[in-house]
Amino acid sequence: MNTRLLFIPAIALALTACCTNKQEAHGPATMPAAMAHHESMWESVNSAVAVLYPTKGNSASGTLTFTTNPGGGAGGVHIHGTITGLDPNSIHAFHIHEFGDASAPDGMSAGGHYNPEHHMHGGPNSPEHHAGDLGNITADSSGTATIDIDAPDLSIAGLKDPIIGRSVVLHAHPDDFVSQPAGNAGPRIAVGIIGIAKSK
Repeated sequence: MNTRLLFIPAIALALTACCTNKQEAHGPATMPAAMAHHESMWESVNSAVAVLYPTKGNSASGTLTFTTNPGGGAGGVHIHGTITGLDPNSIHAFHIHEFGDASAPDGMSAGGHYNPEHHMHGGPNSPEHHAGDLGNITADSSGTATIDIDAPDLSIAGLKDPIIGRSVVLHAHPDDFVSQPAGNAGPRIAVGIIGIAKSK
């Protein structure tokens, strides 16, 4: 019998056992360490900002701030800010979208609604809705809308539905909270990328 043919499988088995033992010894220990590193990197990020710019042919613009709600209460993120340049007394759908890309003139590069849990579209208080479904905002008689809402489904940079690097999109029409996949909200009239805010 050719002893070289027996020797090669023996080496392969030894190497496999060696690698398996190393994974058992070191693999499980590295995963918690990696997760701990991720959390330590982001746990101090408690505020974000998005500056909304109008898409081609529109005039809406504004600035929104995102702040982590303290433990208890609504949890999630508090969103505050002002958008101007809207038609007086108009109503507009307001969503977080999946990509932080405002390069397309019509805002379509921002992608669809942010929906990491793969739900159907709905209103923010519907039993099932996208994480990015924030409802509608209403402009006053001067065309200015003030946003002051809680979004309990979101986090700024946490492990659950983080919004850093995504975008805020304002639509031309109200969200009907029924039509799939986006509430029949019409064209995108303003887009802003969500970034880490400078500490005050």
